[in-house]
Amino acid sequence: MKGLQVAIDGPASAGKSTVAKLVAKRFGYVYCDTGAMYRSVTLAALQKGINVKDQAAVTKVAQAIQITFKPGEPEQRVFIDGQEVTEAIRSNEVNANVSVVAAVPAVRKEMVAQQRKIAEAGGIVMDGRDVGTTVLPDAEVKIFLVASAYERARRRFEENKQKGIATTTLAELQAAIERRDKLDSEREVSPLTQAKDAIRLDSTHLSIEEVVDEISAIIKKVEGN
Repeated sequence: MKGLQVAIDGPASAGKSTVAKLVAKRFGYVYCDTGAMYRSVTLAALQKGINVKDQAAVTKVAQAIQITFKPGEPEQRVFIDGQEVTEAIRSNEVNANVSVVAAVPAVRKEMVAQQRKIAEAGGIVMDGRDVGTTVLPDAEVKIFLVASAYERARRRFEENKQKGIATTTLAELQAAIERRDKLDSEREVSPLTQAKDAIRLDSTHLSIEEVVDEISAIIKKVEGN
């Protein structure tokens, strides 16, 4: 195998995607953004005017679209059927609906199959809500990345401000994140939960670089075993 399977799970806005990208870059691994895949299905359903609570209709969307990734700076680019959706999948409308879509059993089954196929060759960093528990239960490295709800809201608020998105207050963002945590933790299919063999890493008081260094040290230790 070319490298290890690295699973990074945790709640919304804990910094999983940012950290996963940097870890993948450091080790020359492939990065698979599972959250972007569910966001892409959500966006495609919304664009078609589909009610995200219509599970059969949303499942058809998941089965019909092709989600692909391409390297990009400062972030990886995401495409649906060849059309770039990197910014669109981060909209407030997608944020408000993605948990509902991600909880649909048939949608998860479709996405998990695609994710496992990507990870078969190893040398992969994958982040999401259930990578270590459901998608890659045999991953050699499992990280559960957390941070306080306030800190996660603050980071999202600053990110939105930099992008010129200033429609949501810090308090509203924190409330939304807490609702998202509740939805993700209580859903019937693949709820957000820490794998028994995952290492819990609290990033509340750590910089991105410090988190990347911590995870890199864990990978190197496993590689040396």
